Amino acid sequence: MHPAGLKISSQPVGCGHDDVRALSAAFTQRELRDAFGLFATGVTVVTAVRPDGTPVGVTANSFTSVSLEPPLLLWCLAGGSSAASAFTHGAPFAVHVLAHHQLDLAVNFSRRGPDKFEVDRHWRNKPQPPHLTDALCRFDSKVHAVHAGGDHLIIVGEVLAIACAPGTPLAFHAGRFGNFSADRGVPKVDIWENIEDHGY
Repeated sequence: MHPAGLKISSQPVGCGHDDVRALSAAFTQRELRDAFGLFATGVTVVTAVRPDGTPVGVTANSFTSVSLEPPLLLWCLAGGSSAASAFTHGAPFAVHVLAHHQLDLAVNFSRRGPDKFEVDRHWRNKPQPPHLTDALCRFDSKVHAVHAGGDHLIIVGEVLAIACAPGTPLAFHAGRFGNFSADRGVPKVDIWENIEDHGY
């Protein structure tokens, strides 16, 4: 018995019940952004240091795993971002997976402008990607490759170290922040098993 919705049709198929939302090939950038936003994600803050020693921090929900061997991740940065110079080949950076109580950090690092950090003089003596406390997970990484992707840069990082803690993740969907809770009775799935069968 297959799950519902697996019937293959030669006709274009929309989304939703009774195909109320029709397939559209003539969409605006706003409609495309809204459609992208329907994919629920976690929320990360990526930190690094510009060549001049200035710390940078960016909120990103484009983070994803890439490979176990070698250990790779990626995320996307707007091509015109003032933080772009911090992500040259080999440069260190840190990805922080935010916990639900860290909404204020997500908002802080999503805004434009300087002064996102309180920097002490000891850090100035040996600048490195700032570490944020209380994150669910931190991936200490270095830039493995940078690819042009339309109006964004696709930054692939090699994972050098990880630090994880228990907690509830901050989630993002359709322009709103929230949390995630697992459905009762649904078993835990190891997404890396039978890796050839899916695209995790």
